Amino acid sequence: MSPFRASAGITPHWDHFDLDVTDGVATVTFTRPEKLNALTFAVYADLRDLVAELPHRGDAKVLVLRGSGRGFCSGGDVEEIIGELRAMAPAELLEFTRMTGAVVRALRECPLPVLAAINGVAAGAGSVLALAADFRLLAPTASFAFLFTRVGLAGADMGSAYLLPRLIGLGRATELLILGDRIDAARAEHLGLGTLVDDLDTATTALSRRLADGPALAYSATKVLLTREQDMDLGSAIELEAITQALLMKSTDHTEFYAAWQAGRAPVWTGR
Repeated sequence: MSPFRASAGITPHWDHFDLDVTDGVATVTFTRPEKLNALTFAVYADLRDLVAELPHRGDAKVLVLRGSGRGFCSGGDVEEIIGELRAMAPAELLEFTRMTGAVVRALRECPLPVLAAINGVAAGAGSVLALAADFRLLAPTASFAFLFTRVGLAGADMGSAYLLPRLIGLGRATELLILGDRIDAARAEHLGLGTLVDDLDTATTALSRRLADGPALAYSATKVLLTREQDMDLGSAIELEAITQALLMKSTDHTEFYAAWQAGRAPVWTGR
């Protein structure tokens, strides 16, 4: 656990999704299968706060997002969110939209690699949560739908107009965000939205285990640089990479690599 904690302790239990942390892998499972894991105000808020806590826990090296039942996440619950939003004043609506965006920002700025295991529909806000992950594994039954315009809202929501063009290009992103059509798993892989796998559980376990057992500090630094350099010029990016690489050359993991290489054995990574 990080020594730089404030007075508040680590949250012992989360009420609005399941959290399991085992051998360095933190798995969040959305648990509203009867509604294809539609999001509520409480799910958004808990996910935002959990992602902020994870780097301080000390027992998680990778975060996996997955859904129970037939879907990954069908977006905001029409009854419990959209219906309630209709009665809110503009200031309250802005608080809500800022909160949902804060979830995506937390996922992108979290130093842990984030893996989304897409077992079925990822629609609306659920599709943006998947975008915010670093890895997206797609079951053959997976699908995406950026539905915002279909409910009369901007296709640019929760950072989707920032993230999607960087992932698949402006032209394709424009098509998906404006039209809001369903994209099946095969087309999603073709567009670059994720990696199609035959057995989602096996592939998720293998990738999360590889990330948890690997050089976590190197993975974290790589994610941070990828995120930060999106809005930098080349010179600034090169300088940031130079400083980061020089620091990591004094890390325990890099020292361990050299010792292991000299001894002809596999490195034992500690993430330090």
